[in-house]
Amino acid sequence: MSSIQLATGAPGTRILGLGDYRPRRRVTNDELAQVMETSDEWIQSRVGIAERRWADDDETLVEMAVAAGGKAIAASGLAPDEIDLVVLASASLRRPIPGIGPQVAHRLGIPRPGALDLNAGCAGFCYALGLVSDAIRAGSARNAIVIGVERLTDVTDRTDRSTAVIFADGAGAAVVGPTDEPGIGPVAWGSDGDQHTAIEIVDSGYMAMAGQAVYRWATTRLTEALTQAMDRAGVTAADIDVFAPHQANLRIIESMTKRLGFGEKTVIARDIVRSGNTSAASIPLALGALLESGEAKSGDLALVLGYGAGLTYAGQVLRLP
Repeated sequence: MSSIQLATGAPGTRILGLGDYRPRRRVTNDELAQVMETSDEWIQSRVGIAERRWADDDETLVEMAVAAGGKAIAASGLAPDEIDLVVLASASLRRPIPGIGPQVAHRLGIPRPGALDLNAGCAGFCYALGLVSDAIRAGSARNAIVIGVERLTDVTDRTDRSTAVIFADGAGAAVVGPTDEPGIGPVAWGSDGDQHTAIEIVDSGYMAMAGQAVYRWATTRLTEALTQAMDRAGVTAADIDVFAPHQANLRIIESMTKRLGFGEKTVIARDIVRSGNTSAASIPLALGALLESGEAKSGDLALVLGYGAGLTYAGQVLRLP
């Protein structure tokens, strides 16, 4: 079994438990075809999505984050008072003040932790995972929880074929703690701010996306970030058991998989088929689905990459809990 490498003498961290929440309402491509000019064949051929989840009014960002976070804490074996850092990653907060990180922490029974919201678009979960991992290694936190949560339908025109077929809602969480055997590799992150208008919320209050520009950027520029993440962790593509990039587009996932040259043993996350693009929630949702189905198992080495609005990206190698 390959080991994740860190700088000499650096303490390690690992994911202790995962949790997720998927909204109740399933929205199929055939349902969307009733309100816009599209079809199941058109959507699946372009982005690979068969259905997605849309949150109802009572499935707020806070409620979904608490549900996913509660599952992750239960899976970790920790008590809430053993967690002292909460980072909530989201690109769909309707109001910047007050942030919901402290509220979610309170609802989870975590007493007076460091708590904040983070917006790095669809890279938010990986950005947050890198930050809390470094905070634990530096001694600024004992244990932490990262929660990616989105209600992208709040900022999506549900009659716009270019966005409504893609974006969805949900939450995923990970509890992170210290370990002697490193389970989270160094983060490889960056941004391309010259393309900041490629994904944005415009004056209408709705999301707009230059789909072709984002596709070209993701398929031509981000393989380097994935290679860098593996290099920093001291592993190769042959060591990777699970590849779980942000679930933005099935065609992008397939292109990345081909470019990296993964073998048949590597499980490829394709949660986008049933979940759509859930931005900062997509990676923990995809990992949870693979573990639940048995396609992945505890101890597997996973390569993850978040990327999106900003434009931002962040990748890591991690050991599954």
